[in-house]
This record gives sequence, C-alpha cells and structure tokens, in this order.
Amino acid sequence: VQLQASGGGLVQAGGSLRLSCAASGRTSSSWRMGWFRQSPGSEREFVAAIAWSAGISYYADSVKGRFTVSRDNAKKTVYLQMNSLKPEDTAVYYCAAGNPILSRGSYYSNDGYGYWGQGTLVTVSS
Repeated sequence: VQLQASGGGLVQAGGSLRLSCAASGRTSSSWRMGWFRQSPGSEREFVAAIAWSAGISYYADSVKGRFTVSRDNAKKTVYLQMNSLKPEDTAVYYCAAGNPILSRGSYYSNDGYGYWGQGTLVTVSS
C-alpha cells in the first residue's frame, strides 16, 4: 500500500487549504484513514481520521469545527479540508492507513496505522 499526500503550502492565518491523500495497492473498505501532523521539536500528533466504509469521522479537539475529513471511495482518496488556519497548525501533515486487524491501536494513535505517506508541509503565517 502506498499513500501520496499533497496540497500543502503557505497560507495566511484565517485561510484555508485542502490536503489530499491518494491510496494505491491493496486496501479494504474496513480500513481506517488518518491524518497526523508533526511540528519541529514535537511528537507526531493525531489530527483527524475516517472509517473508510462507514464514513464516521474523528477529530482532535484542537481542530474540531475547523477541519473536515472526507473520502472518495471511487478515487481511493481522503481529504482534509482545513479552514480558519492558525499559526499553530504549522506542521508536516502525514496521511496514514490502517487495517484494524493488523494495527490494533485506536483511530487516535500512531499504532492504529500501518502505512504512512511521505508528508506535506503546511505553513501558516501570522
């Protein structure tokens, strides 16, 4: 399974960006897809996730009401729409895919995912 993330860039505070993550290879509708981020000097943290089949979404408290995760099953692509961006949202954003049978962690944890994309940089200027 390969994940290709795109859509990062430089945006002013209050602006919006949409990240995309295209999956290729053998995946399953039972899988979960997640977005994590990591800023310099910090650990990678959960941002949002979605159940591939049911479409149920999960969010970190820090992004609730501003970010929306969605998926296009036909394109095997997951999106992260980021609105009202803040300077503290600056980070490298990673998409991840997880098979719940093999990756026993929760939607919110790194060990809930077995496949990771290369990351895309989001920079929010004040």
